[in-house]
Formats: sequence, C-alpha cells, structure tokens
Amino acid sequence: MATDYGGNWEPEMDYTGHQWFTNLPPKAKTPPPAPSPKPTYVPEPIIVERNAVFMYALKSAPDVLADQYKAFGQLGVLGWCSEFSELIDELKEFGSHGHMFTDTRDQALETCAELLHVLVTDMDVKMQIIVMFLSFQVQRLRKFLDASTEFDDYPQPNFPIHFMQR
Repeated sequence: MATDYGGNWEPEMDYTGHQWFTNLPPKAKTPPPAPSPKPTYVPEPIIVERNAVFMYALKSAPDVLADQYKAFGQLGVLGWCSEFSELIDELKEFGSHGHMFTDTRDQALETCAELLHVLVTDMDVKMQIIVMFLSFQVQRLRKFLDASTEFDDYPQPNFPIHFMQR
C-alpha cells in the first residue's frame, strides 16, 4: 500500500511483528494534594462600617415608620415607603457584591416582619394603595434575601365594595 504525504507517494511502513506497549514507563506515584487551608476572610473596614449603618437603619425602621404615621398620617407612611425603597435598593446592590453579613441579612428579615406587624396593629391605614405599596417593598426585600421561603404575614387588602341593590 502507498500513502500520500504532501503529494509524495511513499510506501507504507510494515509493522508486523512489532510489539506495541511493551516498554511502558513506570507509573509515578503522586502524593494526594495537601488540602490548602482556606484563607480567613477579613472584610475591609468600609464593609464593616457599611454593614453597621445598614443594621442601624434596619433596627430603627419600624420606629421611624410609626413616627412618620403619628406625624403625618397615611401620607407619612407613603413617604416613608419611598425612603425604604431606596434603602432596599442600596441593600440589594451591597448584597449582590457579596458584602452583606449574615447578621445584616437576619436583621433585614426581622425588620420586614416587624414592619408588617406595625402596619397591621399600630396603624389605621385606610388607603389600600399604601398598604399594598408597603407590602410590595417588604416583599421585594424578602425575595432578595430569602427567595425560597414563602411568607404569609402580609395584610389582606380591604377594599370597600358596595353593591347597589336593584
């Protein structure tokens, strides 16, 4: 048989009688890799400070909401919801970079429950759009922090429905 190597026809090598794989190199014994110790995470001081600021803001949120309600009524709640929305946006950005501590996350979840409790027990908010807006903000934060849990402590909307008698 002939083989074409780049346009030059050469006769094919005859390998009859050749013993393949008889002179194998010795297997090198490789020791298992030593487990490398995980470096201890030491956050930068700005990260620690930012978490502390978030913790303070989250701990005070229910009291601030109650104060806004006492000072301005339902519209105070609506205005506070906008400020809370900005806090949520900052928390989401901070957390998506991996800087949020678990204590901050736990406090945020606890704050969500407290906000809804304050809304239901301590406030008489008749404007259902405000109740829904605050519930939505709480849901946004909860979904970011713990997407797998389903929460059922949201207030039920209470729309006045009057049917006309015919």
